[in-house]
Amino acid sequence: MYKNVSMAHTPHNDRQLRGGDCLLQKVVICGVDTSGLPVLTAQESDALMRRLKEGDAVAREKFIVGNMRLVLSLVKRFWAKNANADDVFQAGCIGLLKAVDNFDLNVGVRFSTYAVPMIIGEIKRYLRDGNSLRVSRSIRDTAYRILKTREQLEAEDKEATIAKIAEAMQVREREVVYALDAISDPVSLFDPVYNKSGDALMLMDQIGDEKNNDEVWTEHAALAEAMEHLSERERKILQLRYYEGKTQTEISDEVGISQAQVSRLEKNAINSMRSGIAYDY
Repeated sequence: MYKNVSMAHTPHNDRQLRGGDCLLQKVVICGVDTSGLPVLTAQESDALMRRLKEGDAVAREKFIVGNMRLVLSLVKRFWAKNANADDVFQAGCIGLLKAVDNFDLNVGVRFSTYAVPMIIGEIKRYLRDGNSLRVSRSIRDTAYRILKTREQLEAEDKEATIAKIAEAMQVREREVVYALDAISDPVSLFDPVYNKSGDALMLMDQIGDEKNNDEVWTEHAALAEAMEHLSERERKILQLRYYEGKTQTEISDEVGISQAQVSRLEKNAINSMRSGIAYDY
């Protein structure tokens, strides 16, 4: 991994990655100092390729090291991905090795032209296979079209809202939201975030519990108090019926009364609780 640098997209990382070959000072990835990587001329590259195809192991190593800058220049495209930089770089190197071994001198194209799609393909394969959430290709394609449409709208100085993107693509708004959510990287509730004072907090500290708000707690308290006024048999019937999900027939067998009696006691208990709660309010 880039030493002391995460894969998060930051202005500092942009400065390191801008400029193609300026991939820059003091950046170390997989133990390789990028500032010390050699740059091959076209003549040197051709000569080394011919030698390695003849079985020259030293030439092969020199050629691979001489093309690592190509891998690094492609890694920056995936900088915003929530992935380990070491692993992404290594996946790119696997693509580079495959390109070296499969390149045909008689094709008549430059090695970089042949290698770039193989390197990118290997990185994408790693990112896809390493993701615990699998998204179908059709949804991914839709999401990428949405991103492209958003860029076009922003280039025209238009606000790229969900509604405008859906209108431009002639799809429903919920399809836009669903596709973008599908390709979003999952985050941990324990990821650190920062408030205005600069104090470190976890993401879970910033998320409210909509299911257990003040209104829900009030309702639970009212129900608990209303049940206190029921008989023991009525409380047991409601417990079995609504908390354990049993049928009236199952309750009648367990309690030892008929199903009709269970039905009557259940209705009486509910009416009594409603009256008690309404009276309290």
